[in-house]
Amino acid sequence: MKFQSVELAQAQGHILAHSAKVKNGLLKKGSVLSGADIQSLSDMGQNAVTVAILEQGDVAENDAVQILADAFTGTNIEITPPVAGRINLIAQCDGILSLNAETIDSFNAVDEAITIATLPNYARVRKGMLLATLKIISYAVQDKLLKGAINLIDDKTIEIQSFTRKSCDIILTKIDGFKPSLLTKAETVIRTRVAPLNLHVEICSVVSHTEEAVADALNKTTNEMVLILGASATSDRNDVIPAAIVTAGGSVTRFGMPVDPGNLLVLAEYKGRSVVGLPGCARSPAINGVDWVLERLCANLSVGMDDVAKMGVGGLLKEIPDRIQPRLKKSEENTGATVIMLAAGRSRRMRGDDKLLRTVNGIPLLRHCVQTALASNANECVVVINKGAIYHREALDGLPVKIIEANDADLGMSASLRAGVLGLDHTPTSIFVAFADMPDLTKNHFNTLINKYNDTQGKPIICPVTQNGSSGHPVLFDAAYLENLTALEGDVGAKSILKSVSDAVHEVQMDDAVVLDLDTPEAWAAWEAKQP
Repeated sequence: MKFQSVELAQAQGHILAHSAKVKNGLLKKGSVLSGADIQSLSDMGQNAVTVAILEQGDVAENDAVQILADAFTGTNIEITPPVAGRINLIAQCDGILSLNAETIDSFNAVDEAITIATLPNYARVRKGMLLATLKIISYAVQDKLLKGAINLIDDKTIEIQSFTRKSCDIILTKIDGFKPSLLTKAETVIRTRVAPLNLHVEICSVVSHTEEAVADALNKTTNEMVLILGASATSDRNDVIPAAIVTAGGSVTRFGMPVDPGNLLVLAEYKGRSVVGLPGCARSPAINGVDWVLERLCANLSVGMDDVAKMGVGGLLKEIPDRIQPRLKKSEENTGATVIMLAAGRSRRMRGDDKLLRTVNGIPLLRHCVQTALASNANECVVVINKGAIYHREALDGLPVKIIEANDADLGMSASLRAGVLGLDHTPTSIFVAFADMPDLTKNHFNTLINKYNDTQGKPIICPVTQNGSSGHPVLFDAAYLENLTALEGDVGAKSILKSVSDAVHEVQMDDAVVLDLDTPEAWAAWEAKQP
């Protein structure tokens, strides 16, 4: 393939190298020039155009990427039609992505024009999710290079191991003084955790936290998997849970894992069945190491000593607020801005699912959004949750935030906002009104609004807007509007104030992240399908 400038009369049938303006719009680069295209270019006064000319042995980008995609015939994967040399691989079911990383590395090394980008190995995926993107970077590639790349691929290079239906028993232990509510909560969290994995709880038993009681309970189990959550954390291979497994006739594969939270996991076998001694963090719905183990077991993937040992890379899942160098580094400048993150909704449009506990980058959406606010130059973050929302509170475990329960959140958004403002123990310079269901916001969105607030005279309210003029969130209010915010009533948000004092609003153009919220299963599916 070669690039060269040719007269229009010789350009027909060749590939347009660079987009060109015409009277009716734009001829996109990569288009094969037709007679009509040549006339349109001539009408614009052009005499010549730069084109890509295919040579012997060249395969055009769409044909080339289709040939490669057809070779990726792994289980439970479908491919999209080629567009501009690109084809996406899409999951046909829920499960775990299984990759041969060495093969993919070799594939990407064949030629710089032949590429594939994938999700991480063992990523948990949902039906319809984007798994990988094949891309021919140039307008064509040599046939011999395609053949070299294809020879590397087999049906195991990329595949999805689906979650096959399994059943399990739960064993919970208790000690003197252990609250019954903790047992009920633990069972609920475990059932919620395993349900998306097609793992169904058949029996949940509660026994004393002794080796004998746990061993006896294990001997009475009959299902394919056993999950044991102790009242006290396991601290050694000879502690109650692993010792009971051995006493019952099982064997401990591994105690401990290089994932935090989740260090104190016990992985064992009993009569050919998997037994998992859950770490204490399994009482929380937040992601931890046990999720990685359960996902693989439910997808019939190997989980042995070496498999667990390799989970350390990427295994730091929890923010530790008192670490010497926290990853959520705060600005040294006192900006005087407080973020009020509203998270007291009921997720009614999710049809039974809790959107704030759905995961983004491996953590609950609520935690993700709060971490984004904390990473910005705002001084603090206050999170408003519903009364008794223990799972939302647990999703924020370890984060340096103030949590306020809105007793009357069902009265509408204004009640949550009022609870957040009235719950402040000082008067900040300014307040962000933010929502906890906006996954594409970054710290830069917050910081840009803070900078505009500091630079703008006479415009004490800073509101992000998209290119088409839609206003979004977060919105930054000067503290002078605290009374206005607390005076709102019903299911009315802060935007009603923007309408009433429009002269005080400074609009800042931003991307569509400021209007994207995930309120329905369909919105989640559409968003997840676009993720790299």
